[in-house]
Amino acid sequence: MSQQTIIEVGQKFPLTIKRLGINGEGIGFFKRNVVFVKGALPGEEVTAQVEVVKSNFSEAKILQIRKASPHRQEAPCPVYEECGGCQLQHMTYEQQLVEKRDMIVQSLERYLKDIATNIDVRPTIGMDNPWQYRNKSQFQVRKVADKVHAGLFAEGTHQLLNIDECIVQHPNTTRITNAVKRILEKLKIPIYDEETNNGLVKTIVVRTGIQTGEIQLVLVTTLAEMPKRQQLIDKLIAIDPAVVSIVQNVNSKQTSLIFGERTIVLHGKKTLHEELGEFSFDLSARAFFQLNPTQTVRLYNEIKSAAALTGQETVVDAYCGVGTIGLWLAKDAKEIRGMDIVGDSIFDAKKNAENHGFTHTTYETGTAEEWLATWSREGFVPDVLTVDPPRTGLADSLLKTILNVRPKRFVYTSCNPSTLAKDLSQLRKVYDIQYIQPVDMFPQTAQIESVTLLVRKTL
Repeated sequence: MSQQTIIEVGQKFPLTIKRLGINGEGIGFFKRNVVFVKGALPGEEVTAQVEVVKSNFSEAKILQIRKASPHRQEAPCPVYEECGGCQLQHMTYEQQLVEKRDMIVQSLERYLKDIATNIDVRPTIGMDNPWQYRNKSQFQVRKVADKVHAGLFAEGTHQLLNIDECIVQHPNTTRITNAVKRILEKLKIPIYDEETNNGLVKTIVVRTGIQTGEIQLVLVTTLAEMPKRQQLIDKLIAIDPAVVSIVQNVNSKQTSLIFGERTIVLHGKKTLHEELGEFSFDLSARAFFQLNPTQTVRLYNEIKSAAALTGQETVVDAYCGVGTIGLWLAKDAKEIRGMDIVGDSIFDAKKNAENHGFTHTTYETGTAEEWLATWSREGFVPDVLTVDPPRTGLADSLLKTILNVRPKRFVYTSCNPSTLAKDLSQLRKVYDIQYIQPVDMFPQTAQIESVTLLVRKTL
């Protein structure tokens, strides 16, 4: 058996790109070594130079594209290369949808080798307009000479890119952010300095209601005290009458987390009102809400289709958050139960269910495995289980509980093909995998969501 050739940093070689990796990089093979090449597309022939060598893969950069993909295009964003927020703007959108489906197929081939080719992975559901879809921006603020800059850190650095326009953001978010920058500059409000940990304003957060048009503005500061407070508030109010909520959030810690625990309403309402399909939600500054409402409706409709409710079924919505998925299913269910480890989310879930007139819902604080096991001991096993876990996938303890409790129908919403496939390798002991439906929630990025329908095997 031939041995792997050892690759060294700085080495150059020709490479044919076979597939797209889960982070949007091209994947090629050099003498049985896996090589990831940022910016390379499947089908391309490139000259690559090795930058990083690991035990089971290497990372390289493109020196020359010898044969370009027919799907390659010029990225329309001027800071695309430096930013790193998007990974696929240099690929046509139609091909992004093809490659995102393939990311799921690759993960299945890795974890479910014997049945991967038999699993029905459907074409990716994309967007009619894959730009300006994000309803929320969180731009870091820094001062450069006399100018206030706001934007994102360049990939892999703490060098701030001043972004005046982000073409995946809703235009309102960058428009309001730019206006706030000019006001902070004019009033000479102290701006946070990361090196000295001095200054006041750290982050500008803007969320817009895609359906309602309402805008919420949040200034994240190191201290509650604000110089020229009323002047600042007056100028912020004057930006746009659509700004219905102006909030200050205090985060004095040196941390990668945006928000602190304390929130102060400076003007207007505490919340932003937004609608999703036939449902409406009031969102506080720190509340989680899907960043792409247009695709969220499509995603939730896929969950609804997979659940196939007739009005007679009991449903458990695990990792329920503020209860959005459960609400989406509630009209067609006999009973909805949900759980989440975040107490505030459960409070909001109960309130949302009440606001929509649902009386057949129950929400509890705690882990999904704890409540599923407790309810099972009490004689309650749901007909349908739906989960939407974080990128890490299902906790091992929850997997074991599901395999023990065995709901008839299981709808698994995933944002990570690798952890989905890994979990399916365990779930297949009890469930048949009916199909996987990819949904593109974040065009121009390498992220892909999917809805998987599993049905309990007949003994």
